[in-house]
Amino acid sequence: MSAASANSLFGMGNPLLDICAVVDKDFLDKYSLKPNDQILAEAKHKELFEELVKKFKVEYHAGGATQNSIKIAQWMIQEPHKVGTFFGCIGKDKFGEILKEKAEEVHVDAHYYEQDEEPTGTCAACITGDNRSLVANLAAANCYKKDKHLDLEENWKLVEKAKVYYIAGFFLTVSLESILKVAKHASENNKLFCMNLSAPFICQFFKDNLMQVMPYVDVLFGNETEATAFAKEQDFDTKDIKEIARKAQALPKDNKKRQRVVVITQGKDETVMALSDKIETFPVVKTDPKYIVDTNGAGDAFVGGFLSELVQEKPLDQCVKAAHYAANVIIQRAGCSFPEKPDFK
Repeated sequence: MSAASANSLFGMGNPLLDICAVVDKDFLDKYSLKPNDQILAEAKHKELFEELVKKFKVEYHAGGATQNSIKIAQWMIQEPHKVGTFFGCIGKDKFGEILKEKAEEVHVDAHYYEQDEEPTGTCAACITGDNRSLVANLAAANCYKKDKHLDLEENWKLVEKAKVYYIAGFFLTVSLESILKVAKHASENNKLFCMNLSAPFICQFFKDNLMQVMPYVDVLFGNETEATAFAKEQDFDTKDIKEIARKAQALPKDNKKRQRVVVITQGKDETVMALSDKIETFPVVKTDPKYIVDTNGAGDAFVGGFLSELVQEKPLDQCVKAAHYAANVIIQRAGCSFPEKPDFK
């Protein structure tokens, strides 16, 4: 049995139903998609989702960055079920029902805010060979409301039950006030609040929102491109990843009882971790390129592996080891999917 208990890990973010299908070049051309890309859906992609479901054999997965990480953490922990709680907004529709089923299948305790103005958010993963073109339509995910969901007594009780909190930077575009309420609760109660830079555009265009939350961040995740974008926006005047990690670690912090930890991944190169007085590096698990199916979801899996040990109060080097293990499993499979049980010691 793990040291984790039900609802001890809390995540909040953009729930998307991943719709994965192997498509042909004509389909990509029709919607002017590149074989390997990630974009937000525009008006011209309106028919894409329906056509994908009608024309091709599709697989559904509960997706979205934060939900993926909570799902991976639960998979790594196995028992008890529902260690991970997840909040986000969906529509009252067929895709919303599938999303609820999929979350239940992976034993995540999902409490969605359901509304009928916008349909459930979806992400089409159009697969050609070993390439994946991702088209995300946030839709309902954009409609999360603090007063309609987070503030409700029964929901806030679930927040209070948690010891570790994780929110990907993508949610900064949706509900800053919800993030701040959770982050301040964690800080005031000496619990762990974790965040991810998520994408260069978050560091650039949502910099003010990000920096409002930063004083409450105990563990900050990012990859090298996000870290470089963050450093540029913060005038760190360096492109050296270790130096960026050190400077991000030293940014002002609200809860003085905990030193911030900054974790930056660099694909197949070593992972960098900044603590108060030192920089540590961790080599990544080597994988023969011929076994790599799809690197989409590797970052979410890394965080999920890390959180699975963090919530069990394991040392940080063990958290990184679990993170590398989870990412290594995910890149050898299509999408953010995993075998029935982890083989992690």
